[in-house]
Amino acid sequence: MKKSVVLCAGLCAALALTGCKSSESAYKKAYLKAQAQQENQQAEVAQTETPVVAPIVEKPVAQTTVVDNTDNAPVRSENVTLVSGAGLKAYSVVVGSFSLKANAEGLQSTLKQAGYDAQIVYNPSNNFYRVVSATFNLKSDAVSSRDQFRAKYPDAWLLFKK
Repeated sequence: MKKSVVLCAGLCAALALTGCKSSESAYKKAYLKAQAQQENQQAEVAQTETPVVAPIVEKPVAQTTVVDNTDNAPVRSENVTLVSGAGLKAYSVVVGSFSLKANAEGLQSTLKQAGYDAQIVYNPSNNFYRVVSATFNLKSDAVSSRDQFRAKYPDAWLLFKK
């Protein structure tokens, strides 16, 4: 009888110890699965946060800069066509450039309300509508007018019509 009790106790102990191992393995499998899910979520977040960068495309410049030695004011030379206005002279003061004609017309009407003879010209090489605030035969007159416009339009520049 002692032998059967010892044998029974040994069998119970063996079953108890083997039962712990199986539950420990289940916990370990659940932990590893949760850790893998967390790593996948972090990888997805990293992929969505990566900014998309557009490639740089260099375009040749279709304009030239002409500098007169008398006043050293830079002048862009562009081949433009008149869209609306009285007509261009040799030198013009450009106060705005727009890809949409409606935006150029808005600035033109603002300038006309202020008392200027504003005009719109179109440059087909870069598809821009230029708003000309004033036009002159002499470069010196155009430079002084441009300097006055720079108080309100700091990016005003001179255009020489080809």
